[in-house]
This record gives sequence, structure tokens and C-alpha cells, in this order.
Amino acid sequence: MCGIIGYVGTQAATEVLLSGLEKLEYRGYDSAGIATIWEGELNCIRAKGKLHKLRSKIEKSENPSPIGIGHTRWATHGKPDEHNAHPHMDMTKRIAVVQNGIIENYRELREQLKAQGNEFISETDTEVVPHLIAQFFKEENILAGDDKGSDNVLLEAVLRATNKLQGAFALAVICADYPYELIAIRQQAPLVIGFGQGEFFCASDTPAIISHTRAVLPLENGEIARLTPLGVEVYNFAGARQRKQLKILKFSPTVVEKQGFKHFMLKEIYEQPQVVRACLDAYFNSEENNKTVSPINLDLSGDLYKDLEQIQIVACGTSWHAALVGKYLIEQLSNIPTQVYYASEFRYAPAPMTANTLTIGVTQSGETADTLAALSIEKERRQGKGIKYQARLMGITNRPESTLGYMVPHIINTLAGIEIGVAATKTFTAQLMAFYALALDLATRQQTIPFNRLEEIIDSLHNIPGEIESSLENQKN
Repeated sequence: MCGIIGYVGTQAATEVLLSGLEKLEYRGYDSAGIATIWEGELNCIRAKGKLHKLRSKIEKSENPSPIGIGHTRWATHGKPDEHNAHPHMDMTKRIAVVQNGIIENYRELREQLKAQGNEFISETDTEVVPHLIAQFFKEENILAGDDKGSDNVLLEAVLRATNKLQGAFALAVICADYPYELIAIRQQAPLVIGFGQGEFFCASDTPAIISHTRAVLPLENGEIARLTPLGVEVYNFAGARQRKQLKILKFSPTVVEKQGFKHFMLKEIYEQPQVVRACLDAYFNSEENNKTVSPINLDLSGDLYKDLEQIQIVACGTSWHAALVGKYLIEQLSNIPTQVYYASEFRYAPAPMTANTLTIGVTQSGETADTLAALSIEKERRQGKGIKYQARLMGITNRPESTLGYMVPHIINTLAGIEIGVAATKTFTAQLMAFYALALDLATRQQTIPFNRLEEIIDSLHNIPGEIESSLENQKN
């Protein structure tokens, strides 16, 4: 997992990129780097280690360039070192690329490019990309300084290179011969475009850009975007222009600040009481002693539960552990058999298909590749299998504007706000609240517990925020 950011606009790009990378450093801190274009030249600065080392190197030079890309790295291919740090460039140092993800066929591409005379200086998979783009310019005999007019030559070059790549990746590309263009690509790795006033952004996650804009466009898999100071154009990998609709994030820029806490993890630990209260307010109706009104408010279609015989949950990491608790709650309260699967295993070896089954994907970000792939496989294999086997898909996520929100028709929003700390705290707690609400909703519809028992459980849930606050107060003492 790495973090990438790109900017084109009117500000000096360097500080925009550095401040954005600081918000993305949770995605990797083995090394970092930025590339900008100024006076016709590509300027690339990289550093091993945490981001402050890159900032120290950059502060020694002044660069007012209004366009650039940045990267913070968690090493996958090649050891953590400066020569493996992003951005990576072609041999002429005219093209720079940053990547989040893995290019699975990079060894094959690397050997082909070496045979064509290309030299490599890193052990990374990413370095094949600028060489592939440069190869297009060479094949088309496009020289630096040519009058390229309004043709999307850089876009076409990046698109041709992208279509040779296999894997899950997000890319940002700049070229010194096109000093006002930034190309962003998404394929099975998160990437969002941000819209400002005469300036545009791309980033692995919204915390990197929320201090500049709340108008965003999450790219979908197989999409490529061209960002210039005049606007954003989005195409699919076949080169067809796409019509897209912006989303307005509800997050305030203050949520990505530490607000006096030593680090983000501690801040998010102390946010748990307010997160639980937000879940209680959203999931449970306030009408008291009214047995004609369901106390659960998840706004889910009744067809989702009709003749329901089984539930299967796919998740990874912390979400998988929350799902284990969810399995216990669902089975104990609603008597519906429930299984939990590692999404990384389910996508390659799905469980036997059963009738009248609800499949739930749990992912904090809504962008976990294995979980999304597992849900996609479940949807595809049930197509045309009849009404009993039709796909019933639901997501539990903290980011309903994510890919998961587009993929499944039913979402439970965990309402935890932006998570920056690497170790899940408030988001894990919020997932447990979502599972409590789902289990109680199922129990109500299945009539597996009496109403007075339902009220007792909900009353107990309302005591949780105060208990957490007491516990945290004791830690101070």
C-alpha cells in the first residue's frame, strides 16, 4: 500500500504535494518523493525514510512549479532505498510516474524494454511504466518541442502503456513536454479526483486534498483522467469520453488535523464515544414504548431479507475480526446461519453456492481490493441461476462514496469519519455497532427475540459511550 498525489493549478505544487503526502503517510513511510516541471525540465527529489527527510531536501531549493506528483512508499518490489523511491522516470528524464499497487507482468515488460535498449536503475515494478510511455513517443517519432496543438498525445501515450499492464494499480503521470497536463489512471486501486477553483488534484485518499476542496470524483476501474488548469476529462481504457457526476464530501478539513493529540491513533481512540453516539442516533428510532414502530432504522429493503436462509461475510484484516463478532450476533439473535470468509481466499476459492443467501462485504475504506473482487465474483456467478440464487449484496463501510457504494445496492454507513491512524480504533467500534443494528433488525423481522429483550439490548447499547468515556478518563489519571 502506497500513497500518491498529483496537482495542477495556480499554486506552487511543492507545498501542496508535501502537505498531501503528510495526510497519506499512513499508507507508507519507507521513502517518499515528488516530481515537478519548471522551465521545461523535470525536477525529481526523493528521499529514503519518513517524509520529514524529503521535506528537508526540498527546502534547500526554490521551485514555483504549478504542477507535480508525489508519492509515499511502502516497499513491495525492491528494498526501501532512494533509488527505489518514486517518482520513476524514463531514460531521457522527461516522463515521471508514481504508482500505488502492483504491476503483475512487470518482469516480462522489463525484459522486453531492456531488449529495446532501455536501462533500469531500480528494482521496482513501477519503472517499466515511464519506459513504456517513452517507447510510444519514440515509435511515433514525436520530438520534444514539436507543435502538438490540442491533441491528447500524452493521454494517448499513457493509455497505450496502461493497456499493456496487468495487475491492480493507480498511476499519476507528468511529462516535461506537456507542462500543463497531469494524467491519472485507476485499475483496481483507489484514486479520487479533486476539483478546486482553477486547480485540480488526484490522490489515493480524500484526506490528502480535503483542505483544498470537498468536490470530488472517485475514478472507477478502467478509467483515465486528463487534468489541466482548464478542467478534467475522463475516458475509459478504450478511449471513449465518460460523463461523470461530482460528489460533495461532508467531512470538514478539521477532521484531518490532530487537534492537540500526539498522533492520529490517539485522537481516533478518543473519538469513539461520539462515533458510537452517531451510530445510535442513526440506527435506532427514538420512539419509546411503541411496539408498532420498529426500533431499528437501517433503511434496508424487505426483499433483501425475504426467505433468507444464510448469510456469508467477506472481509480482510480488522474488518474480518469485526465480522467474526457480527457472525456471533447474527446467529445468536436471529438464528440465521452465518459464515465469515477471508476475502483474499474467497475471490479465488468461493464457498459452495447456496440459495437465499445474503453476502456482506465489510471494508472501512470501501476500496479493499480483495473484498471488492469477492463481491464481484459472487455477483457474476449467481447471474442467471434463478430467483433463489440471485445475488443479494450489502456493504458495511465508513465511506459510502467509495467503490463499494457503487458496487452494492445496500449500504450500512458506519459514520466514523475519516480514519488516518494505521491501526483501526473508532472504525472497528463503528463496525461492531453496525453489526449490532443489523443483527437486531434481522431478529425483529424474523421475530426471534421478544420486544422487551430487544429494548433491553438497545438500552444497554446507549450506555456504551459513557462507559468508553469513563475508561478513557481513567487512562488520563
